[in-house]
Amino acid sequence: MAVAMASGSLCLRPTARAGENCLPGLRCCSLRCPPFVAPIASKIRLYSDAAITVPRAASPTTVEDGSSNETDTIPTPKVIIDQDSDPDATIVEITFGDRLGTLLDTMKSLKNLGLNVVKANVYLDSSGKHNKFAITSMSTGRKIEDPELLEAIRLTIINNLIEYHPESSSQLAMGATFGVEPPTQEVDVDIATHIEVYDDGPDRSLLVVETADYPGLLVDLVKIITDINITVQSGEFDTEGLLAKAKFHVSYRDKPIIKPLQQVLSNSLRYFLRRPTTEEASF
Repeated sequence: MAVAMASGSLCLRPTARAGENCLPGLRCCSLRCPPFVAPIASKIRLYSDAAITVPRAASPTTVEDGSSNETDTIPTPKVIIDQDSDPDATIVEITFGDRLGTLLDTMKSLKNLGLNVVKANVYLDSSGKHNKFAITSMSTGRKIEDPELLEAIRLTIINNLIEYHPESSSQLAMGATFGVEPPTQEVDVDIATHIEVYDDGPDRSLLVVETADYPGLLVDLVKIITDINITVQSGEFDTEGLLAKAKFHVSYRDKPIIKPLQQVLSNSLRYFLRRPTTEEASF
């Protein structure tokens, strides 16, 4: 599955089998869909060998050009993937209080995914130090369009954050998978999940989703949205500690989503996100 951008619009096109790029054993790229949603290719979760490997973090003795003061209150790690603000590049922003350095190893890891870091800058505000990268595909020179690659970028950044700042492991949902210390808190998905659809101009709507984070969430959201023939034009995906917050500009046949379809979309996402995980062995 890939999302292609043309004239500022993201359009889904199938380029791989469902689940093909899932990380083994992770709740990723699952195809669990509600019975009342219009045609969906599959209703079971599929697993296969990973196309992109994100190694498990180990406890390092050094940090990535930053500081790690375990006596301080651990700040909330944030990773933002922004497809809206720059027409030519995907903007990635990483914040972890004032503990991050220049993140040279993170930039190297992004290059290993076939990406160019065309611009990088750092700014400070009351929430800490913000590291921003503008990244493009090496093969096309354009912003990243494939949701599976966007998710691989997110997991790579989080894995590096956990590796070089292991104290962040307990603050991230990925800490249970990649980290040395799993989160001490468990998010109640029913309470954490919020879905809203707003009018956003004459030709699109704004979909806002907040829920408990897990590996593969970005891909799953795009899959569910496009399976009911809604187009994802652009958006932003934020990881804030144990939660994920997504904002997608969406449309149906180049028009805003009407109220009945908004309800179908909301119900589909809510059903998917709140549904208990079904193990592969049960099939």
